[in-house]
Amino acid sequence: MNHFDNLPRQDRNHVVEDEALAAFERQVLASGAFTVQGPDRKDYGSDCQLEVAIDGGMTNIRVHVQVKGTEKPLRADGSVSIDVTKANLNYLAMNPYSFYVCFHLPSRSLFICSAEAVIRRYEHGKVDWTKQKTVSVVFTEILTVDRLKSVAALARSNASAERTRRESQAAADPAELSARLRRSVPDLYIPDDGDAAFRLLGQLFSDGADDVIAAAFEKFSALFGPDHDRMGHCYMAEINLGLDGNGSSSPRIREAISYFRRRLDDGRLMSSAVRYNIGNAFVALGEDANARIEYEAAMADPKLMAMPDLSSWLYKNLGTCLSRLGESEAGVACYREALRRNSSLPEAHVAMGHHHMRLGEFDTALEHFDKVMTGDGSRGKLLQVAGWRINTLFNLGEGRSAFREIGTLLTEAAAHPWIWPWCRRQVGSFGRASQSNARLSLTFWRFYLLTHPDDVGARVELLSATLYLSMTHHDLESTYEDCRTELEAVAEHCGDDGAAYLWDRLGHWAEREDDLDEAERCYRRAYDLADGEYGYCLAVVLNALGRFEESLPLLQQQAHDIQPDAQSWCELAIAYEHLDEPLEAMAAYFRAMELDPAHAAAVFNLGGLLWNTGLPEVALEVWKVAVARFPEDSRVEQVNLRVQAMLMEAE
Repeated sequence: MNHFDNLPRQDRNHVVEDEALAAFERQVLASGAFTVQGPDRKDYGSDCQLEVAIDGGMTNIRVHVQVKGTEKPLRADGSVSIDVTKANLNYLAMNPYSFYVCFHLPSRSLFICSAEAVIRRYEHGKVDWTKQKTVSVVFTEILTVDRLKSVAALARSNASAERTRRESQAAADPAELSARLRRSVPDLYIPDDGDAAFRLLGQLFSDGADDVIAAAFEKFSALFGPDHDRMGHCYMAEINLGLDGNGSSSPRIREAISYFRRRLDDGRLMSSAVRYNIGNAFVALGEDANARIEYEAAMADPKLMAMPDLSSWLYKNLGTCLSRLGESEAGVACYREALRRNSSLPEAHVAMGHHHMRLGEFDTALEHFDKVMTGDGSRGKLLQVAGWRINTLFNLGEGRSAFREIGTLLTEAAAHPWIWPWCRRQVGSFGRASQSNARLSLTFWRFYLLTHPDDVGARVELLSATLYLSMTHHDLESTYEDCRTELEAVAEHCGDDGAAYLWDRLGHWAEREDDLDEAERCYRRAYDLADGEYGYCLAVVLNALGRFEESLPLLQQQAHDIQPDAQSWCELAIAYEHLDEPLEAMAAYFRAMELDPAHAAAVFNLGGLLWNTGLPEVALEVWKVAVARFPEDSRVEQVNLRVQAMLMEAE
């Protein structure tokens, strides 16, 4: 042998690895789900990268793969294992859905095991593996074309969700990002192991995490396939969200109906339970007549009706259908039957609470709302009940308790956009129902405006509450000048009637501070805006200012047409008296006394008019009547002084 023929020999391991890579690339090509992007230039832990392909289009979604080959015999259970370094596993696991492939040369079989499956097996083991140098990768699953397609679909769905989340956060205003994060649903990572993913899905559904399941719907569908039996919980989560009015996808609920219809046809599931799910889907879509058909068909099954939990839900949801179809009494009967079967069913108590609210029976409604308790993770449902409890408490006159509930509810406002508008409506409706409510509403409106500074309507509400409290001399943080400046700023947003009311309230404030000129200006603004509705207040202050010629036509209109009461006639008499029209004044005083015999000012003023017109004896008779009828009146002392003066003059 020539010494030049002494050449390197091919290592058997290289042969095995080359055959493994070739077999794997053939399988990838057959799947059409990936394109092999070639081996890593420096192999620290993966042999190649697969790029997800969609109809020949490239996505830049990568999955890392470590390919191994072996000639050792299979185990008795048909599995095979290889050892890899712990560092190799850590490297591969840095990217989602990375996996190991093993080519078994004797059987020409390709096996697959995900990196996360290796980690999960060790994490659930009984030994501390964190300090191991090597780990065993146990292969039990044959790598099929369908398996590769499933990994590609799951990787694509995961990458799309991650991109959407990333872009949403990048485009958000930094000032709004915190609130957006609180409102966002957690991005769920779905393991590529079907059994593990199904266990996760079942636990989430049991915990009431319908929003999390719905957000991960495409991922579960990518893993299982949209018509797989394991997708049932996903479709039911979509239906549940629709029942709660949480903006679930109508197309998916339609898909859910088709999905469960197919289950009716194959006969593998309890048909009455399937019909119950279909009925729920119709309710979520607002198709109550169709839902009623499904529910009544389900009720024909004695097995289902013997299940208290499921049958109670069935009665409650049928009650919702009947109520929305106009059969309210039958609906309420269903709610009561639901509670008879399950006295703790939260949704039935909510339905009964709404029923009693519609009847104005707020005490009973509150009893039902107070019984709503749930441990299934349905935080959103409890918050909605708290919102209705606020309305009920306000209607019961329990404003302090209502505001306390509002304070608690607002802690969740960042995550639930409906809370601020709801609380705003409640305080807008009941905030001035009492002095106590008004004082508490000031705190609410100031806090509201910190987060909604451009809401002019809220500024108007704050001003209205302040002016309402000013009528009862409450100590206020705002001064008269503050309120006038604010009213000037917001008046154009109130409408004529609203602005007129506020100018009138402000006028009363000025009048109480004895600033009659300012009061007159405010009342005139109100009068001009409301076409004379506030003419009485304007006329009274004009009388007080001695501008009787201006007040007279206003008071004539008030006394004869707009506000024909004793007070208007008395003020009209005062104007006549100062305009030197005693007969008209006298007639007006008599009209005031006719309308209200207890109107002290009219009686005393009539006596004064008679005195001033030269009829002291008649005046004395009138005053005697006044003093006898109104002995505590402040004018009694003035009358006594006049009588004493007259007697002294007579002597």
